[in-house]
Amino acid sequence: MSKRTSSAAANGAVAKETTEHSPAPYDKQKVLLSSETGHFSLIRAMHLADLITELNGLCGVMSIFSSLRYCLGDPTSLGNIYAALAFLPLGLFFDFFDGKVARWRNKSSLMGQELDSLADLISFGVSPAVVAFAIGFRTPLDHLCLAFFVLCGLTRLARFNVTAADIPKDATGKAAYFEGTPIPTTLGLDALMAYWVSQGWIHEAVPGGLWFADTIFEVHPIVAMFMIHGCLMTSKTLHVPKP
Repeated sequence: MSKRTSSAAANGAVAKETTEHSPAPYDKQKVLLSSETGHFSLIRAMHLADLITELNGLCGVMSIFSSLRYCLGDPTSLGNIYAALAFLPLGLFFDFFDGKVARWRNKSSLMGQELDSLADLISFGVSPAVVAFAIGFRTPLDHLCLAFFVLCGLTRLARFNVTAADIPKDATGKAAYFEGTPIPTTLGLDALMAYWVSQGWIHEAVPGGLWFADTIFEVHPIVAMFMIHGCLMTSKTLHVPKP
């Protein structure tokens, strides 16, 4: 996750103080978003950093489509699955870059905060789960475990948006730590799956094999990695220092 959320929360606190002691400053984005006229008011309301955040979400969507193309095509042709894996670190680049642009232009916003979380959910929550499905995690119990992982990411991002203002910050407004592992750390799973693909360890050759085959409980035990990672993301007591 980029630092736009903490910046927006800090700006929100400043805005509250301003309201209490002086007239609120003119917020062009808020005015455009609340406008009842203008078909393109939403587009005009977006900052440059918001558009970069959209590119993060685009990478996640393209990763999902690449995984689907792999599932519909020749399972021995790995180009689409490599593309699906490659889009995820590209999404991380945009995730970091949008925060830098927001600070450079001094244009943090609550809309940017929400966009950031939604894009992160697609790129670092849903997309890795779809890649896992594509390479062989296809039993009903696998699906429940992957859904648990995605929901943990969803919950983690929602919690961060709610509690960002309460996390201790330094003089610049930067939060001191993450509560739980930040969702972009799922790129570790992305890298691991890329290694499995390079070694041919997919489908029937998924590491750890298949347990309880031909029963309602059949599962690939290695899917537990996704569940463990989901638990780490939602941990309240695990504090990860921000770089």
